Amino acid sequence: MTLQAKLDAFKADFQSGKPPYNAPPQVHATMKKATDALIASGQAERALKAGDKAPEFTLQDPDGNPVSSVELLAKGPLVLSFYRGVWCPYCNMELQALEAALPAIRDLGASLVAISPQIKANSRKSVRQNELSFPILSDSKNDVAAAFGLRFTLPDYLIELYKNFGNDLPKINDDPSWTLPMPARFVIGTDGIITYAEVNPDYTLRPDPSELLPALRG
Repeated sequence: MTLQAKLDAFKADFQSGKPPYNAPPQVHATMKKATDALIASGQAERALKAGDKAPEFTLQDPDGNPVSSVELLAKGPLVLSFYRGVWCPYCNMELQALEAALPAIRDLGASLVAISPQIKANSRKSVRQNELSFPILSDSKNDVAAAFGLRFTLPDYLIELYKNFGNDLPKINDDPSWTLPMPARFVIGTDGIITYAEVNPDYTLRPDPSELLPALRG
């Protein structure tokens, strides 16, 4: 089953309102409203694209060790996945799909890291729960996400919904700003140029990891 098929199945169960979700129709309407507004903003079209120079960064892994994009690119191409957080089931399914694709990514000489605004303790939880063998790097205040054109601020009505769900982003991320990255994947060549970019303001739509492999082969 493809990643998108798994996401679609989860979305259908969630929108059905059956246990354990029990979400009323207005919840889905609010989430769709926020997604539609982000799409209409055009921000995804302004994010970095294939052919652009990727920003350099150094972030900490879940154990507090610094990870440098420059050092990773000295070894081979780099695959980046921007991850919203441990609370997002769609994001977790994507991480699991990337883990399944990791042998193919490594066979092509590339490294894989995920980047998330959450604190290191929550990244450790994500790694453990999703049985990952690649790191989730902590992007405090979404600054690296902003450099890639991905950071956005949640509208007030979505903040209220997240609070009702118990998704306290200021606590999860140690940041009061209520910002997130749009889900995105990038392949960066050893020259620092982006060779593959996929940015989608609809967090329920995500390409299969196999789609980035041609950029690594190229």
